[in-house]
Amino acid sequence: MNMPTSNLLLVIVLATAVAYLLGRLRSQQIAKPLGGVRHLATLPNYYASLVGLWAFIPAMLLVLCWTVFDGVIISSLVKSVLPAEAKSLPSNELSLVLSQITNTASGITDLSTLGEEYQPAVNRLLFLNNISHKSMPILAIVVLILGFLIGYRAIDAKHNARYAVERIFNIGLLICSSIAIFTTLGIILSVIFESLRFFEKVPFFDFVFGTHWSPQIAIRADQEGASGSFGVIPLIAGTMLISLIALSIAVPAGLMSAIYLSEYASTRVRNIVKPMLEILAGVPTVVYGFFAALTVAPAIRTYGDQLRDWGASNDIQWLANLAVSSESALAAGMVMGIMIIPFVSSLSDDVINAVPQSLRDGSLGLGSTKSETIKRVIFPAALPGIVGGVLLAASRAIGETMIVVMAAGLAANLTINPLEAVTTVTVQIVTLLVGDQEFDSAKTLAAFALGLFLFVITLALNVIALKVVKKYREQYD
Repeated sequence: MNMPTSNLLLVIVLATAVAYLLGRLRSQQIAKPLGGVRHLATLPNYYASLVGLWAFIPAMLLVLCWTVFDGVIISSLVKSVLPAEAKSLPSNELSLVLSQITNTASGITDLSTLGEEYQPAVNRLLFLNNISHKSMPILAIVVLILGFLIGYRAIDAKHNARYAVERIFNIGLLICSSIAIFTTLGIILSVIFESLRFFEKVPFFDFVFGTHWSPQIAIRADQEGASGSFGVIPLIAGTMLISLIALSIAVPAGLMSAIYLSEYASTRVRNIVKPMLEILAGVPTVVYGFFAALTVAPAIRTYGDQLRDWGASNDIQWLANLAVSSESALAAGMVMGIMIIPFVSSLSDDVINAVPQSLRDGSLGLGSTKSETIKRVIFPAALPGIVGGVLLAASRAIGETMIVVMAAGLAANLTINPLEAVTTVTVQIVTLLVGDQEFDSAKTLAAFALGLFLFVITLALNVIALKVVKKYREQYD
């Protein structure tokens, strides 16, 4: 019995539906001699759900475990019949040999790429794959039937199946929430461990307080240290510069548009303008990058040259010395600001609309104008949500990569001049991990240290925002 996994999952779902119906029918049959379902300990739906869960969960767990551990077990069994010289290979070379054996068994390549001494390994792999593909559907169906019989026999008029069903769903919800927690914990730990490996090669203070960024791969294979410079200050400065430019555009524009749409615009105008504004959030970042690189950056360069010529002709020294790079932080920041306007606008609009109408009526009843009501009542009451929207926009700006690559460049310059080329932390992370890199070199491990540094900065922003939200929420709740 060789059944694809997708077909097996479909069979399990259909069998679960049948088990549900049979469980419901069984509970109704038990209720008839007793005078109806009101004499049962719970409703028939709970008995049916319990039977369906008994059939579904064990079978799905078997398929999941089989899928996860099947390849690992088969690989270990294939390794046992490899030639002696293959078993002594390093782990990365051994993985390559196993991949070639898999390709040979699948018919992608022939045995000549490996050699006749690998024929037993190929035969073992074919044999084990055949057994695995035939055994899993049979065992899954057997487990499903056994689970159905256990659940079916558990149907009793005195058995309150509701508690068992709710307990199962509570366990499922706990597992789902735990997955998110453990995934986050795993990401943090992996970044920390790899960062510690990086700091073994590069001193911590050289990384945190260094003012020059130029990572390079070690020239000698036995070189323990790191070549190049790994000062993170230019990357942080570039990230903050572009983010501040973007927020200086997005926050005023988004906040003013939210106030207009929620307080001044008619329903017709709101229904037209709000969806059009939110379309900006759906535009791919690479499109914004093209717009920044092909339109905004050349325009800034052209106007900068015109100002420089005008300053030279009018003997204005600081304008005559004006230099505008073809890739600049200003171009990237302006386009990024346009991109994140919907984040500020939509969230601020929702928060402002959530302010109770009684606050507006009370303010207007005391003689305040509409603008005074917005400034002194609505805005302070909605400030926690507005801060959350601004924080989301700031996180989006800090994490943006494509626009910076196309409009601001890759030069790690330590400057606060928005007309010069700069780079950001996320761009350098991508640059360090692109291509065939060795994860033992300081150049590659630097990406994890940058990720950890960015995580700490984002965490600090979240803590500050939470303190602001807590302060004003206590005041206006």
